[in-house]
Amino acid sequence: MSIPPFHSRSKRIAVILIAVVFIISGWGLWKSNDAKPVQAASIDPERLAAGFQSWTDPDLQQPDIEPYYADVLKGWREQGIAAAKREVVIDASKPKRQSDETQFRTGAYEGESDVLIWETTDTSWVEYELAIPADGLYEMQVTYHPLLGKGWTRPIVWDAKVDGKRPYRETSSLTLFREWRDKGEVRTNEDGDQIRPTSIDISTWRTKPVFDSGAAYAEPLLWHFKKGTHILRLEGFEPVALKDIRFVPPVSPAPYAEVAAHYPVSSGGSNREVLTLQAEQMTFKNDPSIQMFSDRDPRTVPLAKGRITYNTVGGVRWDWPLQEIAWSFEVKESGLYKVALRTEQNRFAQKASFRTIMMDGKVPFKEFLAYRFPYDADWTGTVLQDEHGEPYELYLEKGTHTLSMALTHSTVSPIVRGIENLSFLLQAIKRDLLSLTGGQKDMNRTWDIERDLPDLTERLRIAAANLKVLSEAMEQANGREDSTSEGFLTSAKDIEALLNTADEIPYHLDEIGSIEEKINNFVVNLYKQPLLLDEIYIAPSSAEFPKMTANLGEEIIGIFNNFAESFDTRDSLSDMDDKELNVWVQRGRDYVTQLQEISDELFTPETGIRVKVNLLPNPQLLVMSNAANLQPDVALGLSQDLPVDYAIRGSVHDLSQFPDFGDIYDRFSPGSWLPVYYDKGYYAVPETQSFQVLYYRKDILRQLELEIPDTWEDVYEMLPTLQQYDKNFYVNPGEFIPYIYQNGADFFTPDGFRTALDAPEGFKAFKQWTNLFNTYAIEREVPSFYQHFRSGAMPIGISDYNMYVQLAAAAPELNGRWGIAVIPGKKQPDGTISRWAGGMQTTGVIFEASNKKDEAWTFLKWWISVETQERYGADLESINGVSFRWNTANVEAFVRLPWKKEDANVILQQWRWYKDKANPPGGYFMGRELGNAWVRAVVDGMNYRSSLEQAIVDINRELRRKQQEFGFLDENGQPLKSLEYPIIDKPWEGVSGYVK
Repeated sequence: MSIPPFHSRSKRIAVILIAVVFIISGWGLWKSNDAKPVQAASIDPERLAAGFQSWTDPDLQQPDIEPYYADVLKGWREQGIAAAKREVVIDASKPKRQSDETQFRTGAYEGESDVLIWETTDTSWVEYELAIPADGLYEMQVTYHPLLGKGWTRPIVWDAKVDGKRPYRETSSLTLFREWRDKGEVRTNEDGDQIRPTSIDISTWRTKPVFDSGAAYAEPLLWHFKKGTHILRLEGFEPVALKDIRFVPPVSPAPYAEVAAHYPVSSGGSNREVLTLQAEQMTFKNDPSIQMFSDRDPRTVPLAKGRITYNTVGGVRWDWPLQEIAWSFEVKESGLYKVALRTEQNRFAQKASFRTIMMDGKVPFKEFLAYRFPYDADWTGTVLQDEHGEPYELYLEKGTHTLSMALTHSTVSPIVRGIENLSFLLQAIKRDLLSLTGGQKDMNRTWDIERDLPDLTERLRIAAANLKVLSEAMEQANGREDSTSEGFLTSAKDIEALLNTADEIPYHLDEIGSIEEKINNFVVNLYKQPLLLDEIYIAPSSAEFPKMTANLGEEIIGIFNNFAESFDTRDSLSDMDDKELNVWVQRGRDYVTQLQEISDELFTPETGIRVKVNLLPNPQLLVMSNAANLQPDVALGLSQDLPVDYAIRGSVHDLSQFPDFGDIYDRFSPGSWLPVYYDKGYYAVPETQSFQVLYYRKDILRQLELEIPDTWEDVYEMLPTLQQYDKNFYVNPGEFIPYIYQNGADFFTPDGFRTALDAPEGFKAFKQWTNLFNTYAIEREVPSFYQHFRSGAMPIGISDYNMYVQLAAAAPELNGRWGIAVIPGKKQPDGTISRWAGGMQTTGVIFEASNKKDEAWTFLKWWISVETQERYGADLESINGVSFRWNTANVEAFVRLPWKKEDANVILQQWRWYKDKANPPGGYFMGRELGNAWVRAVVDGMNYRSSLEQAIVDINRELRRKQQEFGFLDENGQPLKSLEYPIIDKPWEGVSGYVK
């Protein structure tokens, strides 16, 4: 019996039936449209630190010599230091000294004459002399204009010192932002989906107060100057024009009751019109990574109707410190107004988000310094109101006004500082217990803790008490209990349980370590504060706000529509037009959309070849598509191991058959071609390339009087000093390529039939790798090098491109405190240092089944060209921010992107030594068996040589099996043909011309 097709009528009936079942089963879960707006209270951040017992270990050096601003400010207030009475103005065009005169000039810029034009992409500094008329506290304000053009996207970040010292640690990272706007109208593609616009820099001359980059304080930083002459040094690497720098008497916003008491008496009026602003239609934003999102809620405006419709803004792209969004509006009549927003804040269960709310660039009253948006599982109407549910009123004169909101961490920063202090305490306790026990858990030994470590129980009591304070502070800040406050409380109870049997504490060293790791992990979520906005309402005080949530009928219709739209196949990979070049991309939606846009704009008009770009969610679909005889012409974003896997099976085309392939080959490092080589052919082109570099904390190494290591011997020499202060060096346990290549070993013999690790150099390399963990006590398991680097627990280590982006985008407090260098190497007999390392890359391929190979090759050449890679990378960063920095494998395009010059030079120098491993048939077994060998040698304690010998046997067995399967060896293991892998034993000189 044949099955009838699922016609549209049948589909509609099925949709209705299923939706009815959903509605009946979940009736009680629907939200009433008459629900009151969620109450949100303001927070006083200073109250949260009360009751916390600070602790300092006199024997443990802290990673920063400067105190926190909060502690310094508290000291100033205790000393009775008053606010200044007069302002001090510095003419920025008249510096006293500068680091390099070629990077500074005085002239006119964007309508202002006689300004300092600081045009640099490298770290430089400028100094000014201040004549302070009287002792006092000052607020710093800067009149500045970020320089435009040349792909600059970063905000202006300064490391500031007064008389040669930072007054507190936050002055190492002071931020002045650019201003951005979405370019033009939102366009729609042929499928009816909207295309997210790029951002354009609309920065102008602004006078702004100076905040710390971490948004740890809701108000501008204060500076204490004594009467007399002082020297202010500003150090940075972002280009900017400066008109003046002012130190002015600080003014804090007054409480709402005091502000409201001074509103004009006749502030009423006949106007009852409610202004509705679409939140995604921003007047400006200070970070291009703040983006619009598409939402399918039936109340969200405009309605999505089954297509990507950018109808909201913020969300996970609005969770970095100081990110600000502004909206302009016009009121027709002077009077009192109230504000409400349609918000979704459901990213982290029970956790609130905080925003500083400003009107016309100023915080109107104290309660808006850190306004709380509580967690809610769905869209909700949020009226800006006090703890009693009374809306805050704003007096607005007739005319145009600007409402803005910026993310602040001021509420959670005291908690984070408490976690840091507690972490130091627990580290010291761990260190003392390790010294006492020798790192051995001997259950047969008895201890007298009061005799052996007299102050241990007191320190643990302090830790437990502080955990309870942190739990209460978190609950107060958040407005309710959440997993973090409960986690603090549980840890306090765990410590109290240890104290009940104090003499057994040495048996529980691991538990103390687990508690420390647990509370440190809370920091990440504390800083995550997304908030999604749909609409903003400006209403006269006597008017009612409109309905802000969908009613039951709208929800039902929304369920129907969304379910029906799930059958829409417009994005199906099988929907391919033979008249178009079909390109599948294994990257996120933002990357795919951007590639489609520049293909339509640049490639198709130039070549006449139409391109359809589809998102490939899983590379396994390529295997299935091959079985279904449904393959694209081109696939991009594939890991470097996949092309050879497909080439072995005849699925992808040998690119070296194209006559101009040699020109393409010369543009990339020889080591990047090795993973895509197979049977005398090259089956992919490099797209992006990661890199391995050495990350180090300048401040901590300077404090410990350690130099940047040049060789592995230097690393061994610095480890005792690091470990003496409970710190360590980081290497990824799974990264083995540097040890193999730097020791002159190789993974495979030149013919590819066997592993070459059985040579003496191979055993030497494996011993070096495992000795790092067995002999030199480098940590075997590190959940996050990024977090350990930020905290100072691991102030130096080897990592990749992702680490660079994380630090650049999400660790502003470390500005000027970290750097990168080439990785440690192995000194060779001729005195040179070998620094070989891999890095992984993504690649692009052409499928053998394509009947448009020439067009596909034209597209690939266009895609990896300098101009396209530069444009694509610049657009990605202008839309999404520095976290989307495009790590192109094209070295010329790389240097055109906005990398910091000194960092780019390090990456380029390391690029000379880029070399990944080859992929012969069966080569996938190499990484697996080397990992097993590492576990046997490091975890199980097997002799390193025996462990590697076992791995060599297993690797050779798998290589032989696969090479027989694919016709390289006969059944007796005799060669039928050779793989003849290229030998790459010299660094790539092609990159040298780009090092500046």
